[in-house]
Amino acid sequence: MVPGLDTVGHYPANELEIELKATDVRIELLAGLTAALSLVPEVVGFALVAHVNPLTGLYAAFIICLIAALWGGRPGMISGAAGSMAVVSAGLVVQHGVEYLFATIILTGILQMLFAAFRLGKLIRMVPHPVMLGFVNGLAIIIASAQLQHFHVHRPDGTEGWLAPAGLLTMLGLVAVTVLVTVLLPRLTRSFPSALAGILAATAVAFALGIRTRTVGDLASIHGTLPVFHLPQIPYTFATLQIILPYALILAVIGLVETLLTLNLIDEITDTIGQPNRESMAQGAGNLVGALFGGMGGCAMIGQSMINLNAGGRRRLSGVAAGAFLLSFILVASRLIERIPLAALVGVMFVVSAETFNWKSLRNMFRIPGHDTLVMVVVTLVTVLTNLAVAVVAGIVIAALVFAWDHAQQLDVEIAQTTEAKRYLLRGSLFFASAAQFTRFFTPKEDPADVYVQFDHARIMDSSALEAIEALAGRYRALGKTLHVRGLSENCDRLLRRKDGKVTLLPPESFDIA
Repeated sequence: MVPGLDTVGHYPANELEIELKATDVRIELLAGLTAALSLVPEVVGFALVAHVNPLTGLYAAFIICLIAALWGGRPGMISGAAGSMAVVSAGLVVQHGVEYLFATIILTGILQMLFAAFRLGKLIRMVPHPVMLGFVNGLAIIIASAQLQHFHVHRPDGTEGWLAPAGLLTMLGLVAVTVLVTVLLPRLTRSFPSALAGILAATAVAFALGIRTRTVGDLASIHGTLPVFHLPQIPYTFATLQIILPYALILAVIGLVETLLTLNLIDEITDTIGQPNRESMAQGAGNLVGALFGGMGGCAMIGQSMINLNAGGRRRLSGVAAGAFLLSFILVASRLIERIPLAALVGVMFVVSAETFNWKSLRNMFRIPGHDTLVMVVVTLVTVLTNLAVAVVAGIVIAALVFAWDHAQQLDVEIAQTTEAKRYLLRGSLFFASAAQFTRFFTPKEDPADVYVQFDHARIMDSSALEAIEALAGRYRALGKTLHVRGLSENCDRLLRRKDGKVTLLPPESFDIA
């Protein structure tokens, strides 16, 4: 059994109650520190995308991170202000202001908690594997492409372009130092997080050589005070609800989808079982509390979660440490953090992107069924071009249609006939997609007076199948003939008997017309 799990593979109610060795504590704290450092530029960037103050993103990050780490259903996962939610929030802030954003995130948290209360988190287990691959690959591409903005500069004339050659080469050099240390250190030792070593190495090189390069402070100042309780300053009217509810629904779905898919991914990596409903409840509570203290929306962050896992973070302590370190950056260590070269954090995120992308999926593209490849590619592209919620829905719809089509083609019939009777022995699944094919098997005008349909090797899946059987019986009845049905499940038998005896149902005993 994996350490830290109960007998059924779930994490205990309070992971902090598990006795930790000193080495485990050190690893968890260092993993949390590494995740927190990588959070800073990401969260600041997302806050700017949402047109809010960077502290709005940082407050949300440490609150959501802390609550999810303490009470969530997936130890080792890092949560914070997310870019997928920031993009949606931007339109609301531009049109109505940041106070409406706070109200929207409060409602988002409530909706997510209701989702958990109705125990709908298990639905994420129904997401097909190709959709998961598309999700992972799409987010890996987004993580890598998001780093490119740090190599751009805003010119005085309002245009944007690449850094000057000297500055660009300097950043690329520091990125290379970070990547090399992050990739090579695990081959020598795993006693120290390689990502943190990469950040420290690039920072040391920059200071030792007196290199002038872009730093975290060039994005924005992260210095602040403790967040204060703040009710949104908006009119509490039905008109306000009409404005914020559509945004809240979209944000709730995006946040839950990204969180639960990340939870699934970490389950696979760690070979453990998280608790999706508990995680959904914690994410909702984090958004609710975060918004009441001036934070934007957030959810699980796959990049930072991968950094935490790669650094050895497996318990709740690493998530708690990440949130605590993030708060300490805001309160007391802002000047120190702001001096870290941006290239160091960019290099770490490039490594994370490469490790997140499922390279095996590219090798298997021509080995797996074509429709699975289609689903994976579509989800990847839609994730990059639009948002994760749309991508997952599109992938599930395509997968469901392909599944329905494949099963519809599997419906087959074996026919036996004498001069007095005819038997149709069905095999496969009868449902909405195969109902028309089922009907085409039969020839009421040519069939004898008694026709027997045997369902022992067939499954009736939905009401469309029941209606198809009833309609077929009606066609035979109109010709003065009788359709006898046998082998239905108890439930289907009961439903057809409610149809006023329109279908003649035989007892369970076998019949033989041969």
